[in-house]
Amino acid sequence: MAEKTLRKGNEALAEGAIRAGCRFFAGYPITPQNEVPEYMAAHMADAGGAFVQAESEVSAINMVYGSAATGTRAMTSSSSPGVSLKQEGISYLASADLPCLIVNMMRGGPGLGNIAGAQGDYFQATRGGGNGDYHIFVFAPNSVEELGNFPKMAYELSEKYRIPAMILADGILGQMMESMSFNFDPIDPKTLGKFDWALDIHKNGAPKNNVFSYKGDNLSADVWARAKRYGLVERDEVRFEERNTEDCDVLLVAYGLSSRACLEALSKAHEKGLKLGLLRPITLWPFPSKRLNELAGKVKAVLTVEQSLGQLVQDVRLAVNGKAPVYLNAYPSGDIPSGDSILTAAASALKGEGEGLFDLQKYSEGFEWKGGRNK
Repeated sequence: MAEKTLRKGNEALAEGAIRAGCRFFAGYPITPQNEVPEYMAAHMADAGGAFVQAESEVSAINMVYGSAATGTRAMTSSSSPGVSLKQEGISYLASADLPCLIVNMMRGGPGLGNIAGAQGDYFQATRGGGNGDYHIFVFAPNSVEELGNFPKMAYELSEKYRIPAMILADGILGQMMESMSFNFDPIDPKTLGKFDWALDIHKNGAPKNNVFSYKGDNLSADVWARAKRYGLVERDEVRFEERNTEDCDVLLVAYGLSSRACLEALSKAHEKGLKLGLLRPITLWPFPSKRLNELAGKVKAVLTVEQSLGQLVQDVRLAVNGKAPVYLNAYPSGDIPSGDSILTAAASALKGEGEGLFDLQKYSEGFEWKGGRNK
């Protein structure tokens, strides 16, 4: 049995990355993820790795690009507006098929926003915030223990498919403390072997470099070839958790911190006369569309609970594909769901209307916008 320790989420994540073989970290301070670079600064050298506080987020992601090109397990972390600045570098990492780990401890937005935990970066992460046709792995932990253990999984899948990986977490998860244990032994990256594509120096002194340019002069062919890997990922690497889905009237769909509030709602549902189930996506890309579609055919309503104005719900609607009505229980920019508020929304979903259900068009009814120029 692994030893249990009390850790803050950000520190568990950083230690988990080092244990998973991370040997290069570049980052820049921003709340609420500052404990990640602080921990890396204190411990990376002892692990035989390198820590760099870059002069900007743009510099940090490009340093990760250079390190990843050598086959090193590299990582950067930031929070919402900082990850926005990294998007061009992430797109370049995807175009070069370089594995790496990017962490986003989300805060309220848009813009500078606030430092409260939120989930408003779902589109940015799952759609690829940079230019072009590409995907990255997106993992959504909901506990300090998962924060500590997900880096190993992220590195392994990122390297298997040569696709960058992101851990996307609500900033509250990074700040909270919980008892946790690591479910794997520390990894010495020297025992993992070398990649045949990695930047290196041959014995004759000639540099080997096949990751910075396309293999041919046909960009379309490269994109189509990469799409085959994306198809394999969507078929084989979907991860999710289910609770009480065998016999429920309302299926809750939530990830991260919101899913924990849903667990509270499930524990109280019986006394309210409600039959609730929960599907928690662990991979936001690839998304568990197939399983969600199967479950939607067995329920009266689907309720998405998210700390944003309605982003996850778009993927939920696509997956459900009309098999059941889909409703949104929204908590944007730092608002936090509770079990009781979710129960209220679930009861409304059964009726098809009521408190806790957000619809943008209904919300805007009767509102007149008088902005613009004065004449």
